[in-house]
Amino acid sequence: MKKNLPRRVLARRKFLKDSVVSAAGIAAGLSLPGVLAGCIGGDLDAFLQKHFLELTPAELEKVVRRIEKDNLKKFGKTTTVSAKPATPGVSFAYALDLSRCIGCRRCVHACVKENNQSRDPEIQWIRVLEFPKEKGIDFSEANPYYCAPSAGPLSDEQKEILANPESQYPLYKKSETEGGSACKVPRTDHFYVPIQCQQCEDPPCVKVCPVRATWKESDGIVVVDYNWCIGCRYCMAACPYGARHFNWAEPKVAPDDLNPDMHYLGNRPRYRGVVEKCTFCIQRTRNGRYPACVEICPVGARKFGNLLDPKSEIRSILEHKRVLILKNDLATHPKFFYFYGL
Repeated sequence: MKKNLPRRVLARRKFLKDSVVSAAGIAAGLSLPGVLAGCIGGDLDAFLQKHFLELTPAELEKVVRRIEKDNLKKFGKTTTVSAKPATPGVSFAYALDLSRCIGCRRCVHACVKENNQSRDPEIQWIRVLEFPKEKGIDFSEANPYYCAPSAGPLSDEQKEILANPESQYPLYKKSETEGGSACKVPRTDHFYVPIQCQQCEDPPCVKVCPVRATWKESDGIVVVDYNWCIGCRYCMAACPYGARHFNWAEPKVAPDDLNPDMHYLGNRPRYRGVVEKCTFCIQRTRNGRYPACVEICPVGARKFGNLLDPKSEIRSILEHKRVLILKNDLATHPKFFYFYGL
C-alpha cells in the first residue's frame, strides 16, 4: 500500500518531471539537465522515479532490477540489490565500550569496504577521535590525526578542517592506519572515541530535508534515498555529529573492491552530488548479521542488537553499565550509546 507523502514531495516530482519533459519537447537535441547527467548517470527513469515510500511492490522490483543492470554495465560485476523492509518488533541500537577501544581504525576500513564508499576521494563514515585521558571527552582536545607520521599538536589547517565536518578532506590516509607500522595504538595516556551516525530517535537531519529524501525507518535506521536527494546539504548542517558526507566528485570504487550484496537504502553505489551516511549496514542487519564494524573489532568493543528484546546484550548493557550519550543536551535521543565496561 502506498504511503501518503507531504505535498511538497509530490510537488518536487511534478516540477522535475514537467521540467525535463518540457525541455525534451522543445529540442530533442538538448542534453538532459546537469543534475540528471551528473547525479544519476543520465538515466531518465531513475531521475523521474517516485519517492521510495510511494513505490508499489511491482515498481520497486523494477527499480532494483534496473540498478542491478546498471551495476553490471558499470562494474562488469553481477550484484544483488535488496529492498528488504524493517522487521516488526525490531529497533536496532549500538553500544561501544570506551574502556576497550584501542583506536586501531579497523572499523573505519571495514565500513568503507562493506558499504562501497568512494576510494578516491575516500569517504569514511566512521571517524575515530583521540583524547588525552586527563581531559576527558573535550572536543576542543579531539585529535583525528593521531596516526599521522607527525602526531603532535594539530596544525592550523588541521584545526580548520576538524571544525568543518562538511569538509571532504581525508582525515587520515589508509596506508597509515591499515597494516602500516606508522600507526601504533593505543597511545599512552589517551583514549579513543569512534563517531558515526547516531541513528537518532528524533533526527534533526530529517526535519530539515526539504524534499524528504531522508527519514527514519521503523527499526530505527535513518536512511537516504539517493535518487531523491537534491544535494542541498541542509542535513549535513543540521547533524550535530558531523556524520553525513557529500559526494563532491563521482565516487570511485574499483570492480574488484565492489561489495555485490547491496540494499537500495544502504550500500548501493552512490552518485555525484548526493549525501550519504552510516545505515548500521542495513544490507547485513536486516538479514540477521552484525554490522561490518562490529565483526572486525579485534577487542570486542562494539555491541549491536535489538533494543526491544529484553534478553539482548544491548539491553543488558543499558541496564547495568555506565552509559554516555554524546551531546545528550540536544535531545536527539541517539540509538548509539557509549559505555564503560570496567
